[in-house]
Amino acid sequence: MKTEKDPKKVAAAVARAKALPAEKRREIARQGAAARWKGKVYKASHKGNFLNDFGIDIECYVLDDPAKTPVISQRGMGQAIGFSRRGSRLMVFVNSKTMDGYIGRDLRGKIENPFVFQTPGAAAASSVSARANGYDATMLIDICNAVLAAKAEGKLSGSRYDKMIQQAQIITAASAKNGIRQLVYALAGYSPSTDEVIAAFKLYVQEEARKYEPEFPNELYMQWHRLYSLPVPVRGKPWQFKYLTVNHIYFPLAQSSGKILTLLRALKARGGDQQKKLFQFLNEIGARALRMHLGRVLEMSESSATRHAYEQKIIERFGGQHELELLAPNPSNAFLQPSEQFPTVDPL
Repeated sequence: MKTEKDPKKVAAAVARAKALPAEKRREIARQGAAARWKGKVYKASHKGNFLNDFGIDIECYVLDDPAKTPVISQRGMGQAIGFSRRGSRLMVFVNSKTMDGYIGRDLRGKIENPFVFQTPGAAAASSVSARANGYDATMLIDICNAVLAAKAEGKLSGSRYDKMIQQAQIITAASAKNGIRQLVYALAGYSPSTDEVIAAFKLYVQEEARKYEPEFPNELYMQWHRLYSLPVPVRGKPWQFKYLTVNHIYFPLAQSSGKILTLLRALKARGGDQQKKLFQFLNEIGARALRMHLGRVLEMSESSATRHAYEQKIIERFGGQHELELLAPNPSNAFLQPSEQFPTVDPL
């Protein structure tokens, strides 16, 4: 028999709840939800994996709950931001002092209480062994945002966090682009196919990842070391590489698009920009042209037995080399003087 609650007691309880800080109210609500769903096992209606399309073995599911929650496996969530498949580093990371203040209580509570669900096709008799743990896929964005917030305040210094930060930047940017795309599709009444959705997201991921790729392949530098008999320094690169970069990379590009040459001169005229690498400003003609050109120069260097054979290919393919008025920073330590290393040819 259901007993009626005292209206005065109910009103008093509501008043006490309203007087609590917002964070405390959210924590009570979270605990209540956890208590209500304790022991609840969902069923996954669909299962997928990132491996074939994205090259990383992360399982994903769609649950049969009213929200049709998209889920990433518990281990996969850690892999998505750069942790190895072995172990559960995600929990250690979110509870670390480094992330204290960036992983909110609500997000931490969700991480500590993953979805427990039954994988598709599991027989009722073996439902326990077929259970898996996972997180709402949108939590990946929350975790990435926390990583980027910590990075912005200098809490993730050191090379061990580089991969994680890069992953977070790629994921958040690609997801934001894809999200607005899907919203417009929905509002316009267009339902893209599965292949279209995957292809679009792959494109966004590739676009974002490309920003973090080194524009100049290390293989080209090693070939320059070989062809010009330049020892590999302990730190940095030989000053002669500046000549090679300008003569063999930027001037040939400038031949087809004067924007590079104009940009180069503008940068030299502005003292504040002299330390910046030229490839950082290549958006005006497109990074694709640079990559294609680098590929051609690398092939020429790899197929040349000597410096003279290499330079002959440069002259035949691009019309010649150029000299800028650049002086060696310390001629006494230079391997070769500029005039010895790079014979001047007639300008284009």
